[in-house]
Order: sequence, then structure tokens, then C-alpha cells
Amino acid sequence: MSRRLFGTDGVRGVANIHPMTAETALQLGRAAAYLFKHHDRRSRIVIGKDTRLSGYMLESALVAGICSMGVDALLVGPLPTPGIAFLTASMRADAGVVISASHNPYQDNGIKFFARDGFKLPDEVEAKLEELVFTPTSIDALRPTAAEVGKAFRIDDAVGRYVVFLKNSFPKEFDLVGLKIVLDCAHGAAYKVAPEVFTELGAEVIAYGDKPNGTNINAGCGSMHPEVIAAAVREHGAHLGIALDGDADRCIFVDEHGSEVDGDHILAICGTHMLAQGKLPQRTVVATVMSNIGLDIALKRAGGCVVKTAVGDRYVVEEMRRHDYRLGGEQSGHMIFLDHNTTGDGVITALQVLAIMQQTGKPLSELAGVMTALPQVLVNVRVRERRPIEQVPEIARKVQGVTAHLGDDGRVLIRYSGTEPLLRIMLEGQNQEEITELANDLAETVKTHLGAGAGGSHG
Repeated sequence: MSRRLFGTDGVRGVANIHPMTAETALQLGRAAAYLFKHHDRRSRIVIGKDTRLSGYMLESALVAGICSMGVDALLVGPLPTPGIAFLTASMRADAGVVISASHNPYQDNGIKFFARDGFKLPDEVEAKLEELVFTPTSIDALRPTAAEVGKAFRIDDAVGRYVVFLKNSFPKEFDLVGLKIVLDCAHGAAYKVAPEVFTELGAEVIAYGDKPNGTNINAGCGSMHPEVIAAAVREHGAHLGIALDGDADRCIFVDEHGSEVDGDHILAICGTHMLAQGKLPQRTVVATVMSNIGLDIALKRAGGCVVKTAVGDRYVVEEMRRHDYRLGGEQSGHMIFLDHNTTGDGVITALQVLAIMQQTGKPLSELAGVMTALPQVLVNVRVRERRPIEQVPEIARKVQGVTAHLGDDGRVLIRYSGTEPLLRIMLEGQNQEEITELANDLAETVKTHLGAGAGGSHG
């Protein structure tokens, strides 16, 4: 069955337009309750969300669908995506649901699921959910009545539980006393949790993006706009800056000079440190095909290696679980520390980096020097259709030509976004000016044959 609802990270789109409607949310709630229900006991599904205005609408619809199938809904309100993963496993619930569109603007929203062990659902389970959504008559006859209908409960101490869990991921022999941290919560799901964690560990926290109003999530702030904390770090003379995204499953850093430190550098910092400590199983870090070649060089120099997966933190986690690797992540700031949580967790990532700073006594700029990134450029082209590139001869020929031109000194990677109608063109090479020109030339070819307008580019 072809995937009509689920992308690389759940169901996502503009709120109140298919598929992100109350009707679809209700059907997803019914399908999830049916699929995860245990018939020998009362079943429960945890529901959390970020701070988007549309979260109320979708939450109510999900609750109605879940309860209509005789399953209880446990509501935790705004909480980071990794917090829902943690609570689902901690509370021995049967599944978890997150209402969030991550780093997207407020008018978008999404729905993603966790299994009872706190891991994201595999493709085959998402396919079953889709099938139940599109053929609801298969479960219509199973509607419970009377006392068998589900209930909804508010979990009032969810934030406190998650804060304690996060603090326990930080080495007990250290604290953050004496550190000044600029923290940008993106007006998102971590606006309560993150400042509390760092403050309780002793840091002086200068908080930005901690006043959500339903429409300002990710708006000129958070991990998509590290320039905000870069300026603030310089202004306040802070030791570092930490920027989360809307659902706080990723983070981007800036060092004490206000220079950005992305996910590849964090993987290099943590991977080489764990190697030196003898705590990196099989001496391997898992990254995606988007990661900079500089990461491979840094790990190889330290006696380790990098395994690459398709883009998407779920694929990183699947590879890690398959071979018992413990550290993986993406350039965008999704980091997975399987010794601490089952999915990307921006606050845990920050705590691991802070722990290394405290253990070594080195500032973030010095730690980040373990890796030198090759010049890289990414151009997003908005497309009207997602045709396989090999089926568009003009684009395929252009890609082959650029690949041949770069040779062993660079690479070309082209892929469709899993959440937006975009074709992402990534080039890596020795010369920033050259690869930028090549990427823009390739983008023009894509626009001519598939385009509906172009996005921006950055190095």
C-alpha cells in the first residue's frame, strides 16, 4: 500500500486542511486505539503537543477517537516530543501521540506516534494505521458502549517527571554553577522544561522564546535562527547558546564567540569524547547522508568510523538499534543518545555537551575544533511534483555532469523533503564559491522541469 498520510516523521500539513483536519485526527485516534488496545486490561495512550493554536483542535479530536474505541487518553499538555517518548515508556502506556510540526511555522501541524517502548513506529505499523483510517468500516462494529467507553485524564506532574529524568542524564559529580547560558526555546514545547532543567543544575539562564502565544512558535527564533542566540551570547558575555526547535527534539549551539556549532560538530565532539572514554560501542557513530565529510575525517582520526543512513532521525535510530550503536544524529541537530532516551532530545543533547565542557574544562569553541567542515551548500527548490530524478533526463544529466566535475573532492546529494514539497540539492566540495555556483545552476534546471518557485540557500 502506498503511503498517503505518513511522511518521514508522522502526518504533517497545514492545520485544518487535509490531512491535518479534526476528521483525520479522529480517525487516527480510532485507528491507534484499535491497533494498540489490549483486551485483557484497560489500555492507555499518552497525548502531548507543542504550543500551536491548532493543537487544541487536534488534541480534542484525537481524544474523541481514542475514547470512542474504549481506550483511555492521558493528556500531558505542551511537552517536548522526547518527553512524550519518555512518559509513554515510563508510565507503561500502550502508545504515545505527539501533536507537533516540529520546526515548521505555526500554521502547520502534525501527528506522530510512539510505541509503548518509546520508539517511533516502524513503516509497517504506520501502514496499518493508514489502512484503518481509509477503511474505517473494518472497525466500526467494534465500538464499545456504556462503561467500556474510554476516559480522558490530565497528567498534572508530567513536566516535573520529565525534568527529573533529564537531570538524571547529567553526571551527578558535576553541576553548571558558574556557567552563563543563553537559551532559546522557540516559543515551543520546552518553554517550561528547558529553563527549569538548566537553572536547577546551577546555570545562569538567559531565556529567549519562552513566551508562546499559539502563533509565535519558531517565528524568527529557535534552532532555525541561531543568529538570535549568537547575538545574545555576544551581548551578555555568555559561555554558550542553546537553541531548540518547536518540539525540542533537536538543538543547535553557538560557542562563546557566537559562532554556530551544528549537529555534525556535536557528533564529532561527543563521538571522539566517548571514544577516548571507551564508551562508544564498536567505535561507531551513526549519521545521515547529509552529514559533512569532515565528520568522517574527525572520527577516523580518533580511531572511529561513521555509518550513514537515509535522512531522518527514525532511520538513524533504526540503524542504531539494529547494530547496538549508542550515538547517532543529524546535521540539523537531532542527536540520539540511546543510553538516555529513545529518540532525539534537544535538552539531553545540550546536557551531554555541557558535561563534556565541565569534564574537560574546555570552552565549546575549542571542543568544536575537533572537526573541520568542508564547504557545503544546500538549495531548496519548491516542486509541483515528486518525480524520480532518473525519470527527468535533463536533471539527471546535469547531476551526472556536476558529480563528474567535483570528482573525489566533493559530492552531490539530491533528495525530496519528507515533509514539504521541496527538492533539496546539497553540494560539498573544496571551494565554497564554486559549489554555490554549481548548486544554483543545478537548481535552475530543476525549476525549469519540476519547479514551482525556489527556496533559499546557505553554506
